[in-house]
Amino acid sequence: MSKYVCTICGFIYDEELGYPEGNILPNTLWSDIPSSFVCPLCGASKEDFEEQVDIKDSTTTSIKSNDPIGLPEGLDYTAMQLSAIFSNLSKGCEKQYESEMANLYQQLSSYYGKNPNKESNPNFEELQTILSDDILTNFTMANEIAKKYHDRGSLRAIKWSTQVTRMINSHLKRIALNSPEYLKDFNIYVCDICGFIHIGKEKPGICPVCKVPNIKITQIKRGA
Repeated sequence: MSKYVCTICGFIYDEELGYPEGNILPNTLWSDIPSSFVCPLCGASKEDFEEQVDIKDSTTTSIKSNDPIGLPEGLDYTAMQLSAIFSNLSKGCEKQYESEMANLYQQLSSYYGKNPNKESNPNFEELQTILSDDILTNFTMANEIAKKYHDRGSLRAIKWSTQVTRMINSHLKRIALNSPEYLKDFNIYVCDICGFIHIGKEKPGICPVCKVPNIKITQIKRGA
């Protein structure tokens, strides 16, 4: 029998064991579980699970030591994108106890985040395309570069970012299918550390991605 792993938080469904807590009996095949099934830890949908495959050598990389990094050039960021980037840099510096640098990045984030132009008619399909490109291409490239330089901090950050991006993509799919009812009766919470988004009545006890306690999970006010 097979095992299926949640690509968001790592929860594993074992067909042999089933999931008695969710009234799924042992020896229940993954294909027999209804499409409405969600991850009991992070709330990801069934389509966000993948069959677990044993990888003998997870350190293999296709980048050669003399290959150029090949980062994209000519990027044109919006003010809100710059605000998000500097906010993330600020949080990274905070974790490294670089308080002065963290404060400077936060000032830049606040500057670029002033008076943002709100999107009145968001294009969910376009957003999903961007997120899918990140998952399939950009995070893979970044992960290979981090492996090349043995940068464990970057590898962890990329892993979190990939999981969070998958969760955001999952939310967008549900919103597109059931907008606006999907968000109507729930609160929105965001992890201050990794950016994980939780939609529910209450925030989880810990972040299912980076495992920080919920004191680091902030409720987002409507209209923010």
